[in-house]
Amino acid sequence: MLKQQILEDLKSAMREGNAEKRDTLRMLDSMVKNTEIDKKKREEGLSDEEVQEVVMKAIKQRKDAIAQYVEGGREELADKEKKEIEFLSAYMPSQLSEDEVRKIVQETIAEAGDSDMGKMMGAAMAKLKGKADGAVVRKIVEEELKK
Repeated sequence: MLKQQILEDLKSAMREGNAEKRDTLRMLDSMVKNTEIDKKKREEGLSDEEVQEVVMKAIKQRKDAIAQYVEGGREELADKEKKEIEFLSAYMPSQLSEDEVRKIVQETIAEAGDSDMGKMMGAAMAKLKGKADGAVVRKIVEEELKK
């Protein structure tokens, strides 16, 4: 299970004295536990897919923080957030390239035969959940619908 892997990596980071990784994984473990409580799954725990959703949420938070730090001229804090994204990305399936995402989006649009942005985003994200960043999918859907 993914949650177990996170805990093992946390123990490993503690033994190695890697404070950045340790702190990031502690935060992630806390987010997972809070989600378990929110979903009333404290006893059985979250599935790997649900843990990946928590990891995606944590990565998104880091990306938002990076944008704000860069805008505020705090590059050292942005670098810290980038490092945390590296640690968190280890628990995500490999991300598809833009070309692969574009191909899936084109197939989705062809299947649905619709040009509604909201419907196409929903359909595309259902196929690409966890495999591609939502911002990339949105950009490609917009481009494909303009064609």
